[in-house]
Amino acid sequence: MSHPITTSLFTTSLRALLTETFENVQGIYLDRATSLTETLAAISSERASRPLVAGGATIAGHVEHIRFYIRVLINYIDGVNADKIDWKQSWLCHTVSQTEWDSIRAGLSDDYRNLLTHLDSIENWDAERPLGGALAIVAHSAYHLGAIRQMIKEVKG
Repeated sequence: MSHPITTSLFTTSLRALLTETFENVQGIYLDRATSLTETLAAISSERASRPLVAGGATIAGHVEHIRFYIRVLINYIDGVNADKIDWKQSWLCHTVSQTEWDSIRAGLSDDYRNLLTHLDSIENWDAERPLGGALAIVAHSAYHLGAIRQMIKEVKG
């Protein structure tokens, strides 16, 4: 037996999870003051540039990868062919100055706002790309937030 959910229930729940992940904690799954924006605000450019292991990803790299993924995801939802994505490009950021770090964080905020606007424009969620893409962005961003938070514990500075 089918029990469909309403579009408004889905979009309200999606928005709540994205808000929790990117902006500020609502008590859904994160501890207070641990959203991506709150976490990144407390990280210096020096710390954001320090890998756990030589040649490894940095916090700045994770943030640039999230930004890259948001842009890829918007294209995916729109049906743009994703066969030729150069994922290595999303991990090229390693060392950043304070100005670059400020710019990356501002860019993340802009990309996130663009994502929200894009998701708000979707009228039909009963399709694989919008639904799968929306679920993927929550899981992907939460994963990288967790990785960043673990790196903070290890990367002293």
